[in-house]
Amino acid sequence: MSNSQFPVIAEAFSRTAEKYDSFAQDHPHLTRLRNKVYAHVERVLPRGSHILELNAGTGTDAVALAQRGYSVHATDIAEGMLGRLPEKIEKFSLQNQITFQTCSFMDLSGISGGPYEAVFSDLGGLNCIPDLSPVIEQLPRVLKPGGLVTWVLMPPVCLWEMAEIFRGHFRLAFRRLSQTGTRSHLEGLYFDVHYFWPRQVLSWFGDDYSLVALEGLSVITPTAESKNFAKQFPGLYGALAWLDDRLSTRRPWRAWGDFYILSLRHQPGSR
Repeated sequence: MSNSQFPVIAEAFSRTAEKYDSFAQDHPHLTRLRNKVYAHVERVLPRGSHILELNAGTGTDAVALAQRGYSVHATDIAEGMLGRLPEKIEKFSLQNQITFQTCSFMDLSGISGGPYEAVFSDLGGLNCIPDLSPVIEQLPRVLKPGGLVTWVLMPPVCLWEMAEIFRGHFRLAFRRLSQTGTRSHLEGLYFDVHYFWPRQVLSWFGDDYSLVALEGLSVITPTAESKNFAKQFPGLYGALAWLDDRLSTRRPWRAWGDFYILSLRHQPGSR
């Protein structure tokens, strides 16, 4: 598989690193989504475990997981994003719990510090390739037998986006259904984003991995880009979040939403 768009992605996210952190401030909805991811991790992975994080960005998740008792080796291809992590490590005195390395998830052969008890990736960082098999094939190099994979991915169906059809925004409403990927742009640069059904991802993992947990993330609440809805309509947002929590682990809702959280256990030769 070609990695030709990776330099573009690395540059785009490096350019937006400061804005990325600023956008997350005073963003109650994004905070809720991240906290649901951390709660999921805490349910399936013992504290004290050593986690390899792919697409770590500016280190927001690495810091949060370290504060919850995990050790994290944070990796990202965008040096500008990862360059903001040392300041956070210093600020929260996490030098003994967080390490970091510039690395693409398409080349895990150079990963240091492994093998790990878990491989983690949050908020759709892996959705920039059309097929996750090349990443999955490398996991035995960095993941202990019996280890956990927890990835937060974007599915083809996002009800909040599809509701845009009622406002006449047809392209936005159905953009995730494209079979060839959706053209996205960031900081003046363009790259493709792809959307995966959970069953498709499970087929890529194959028989050496068993499903531990699957839940939708922001099934009927707004997308992560919506910063102001929760602040402008707190009552409505609270009601939607309450319902969202109750639908997120049920069929078919758990395969829908802005994202879903998928956890699998590596059990080579178990079947």
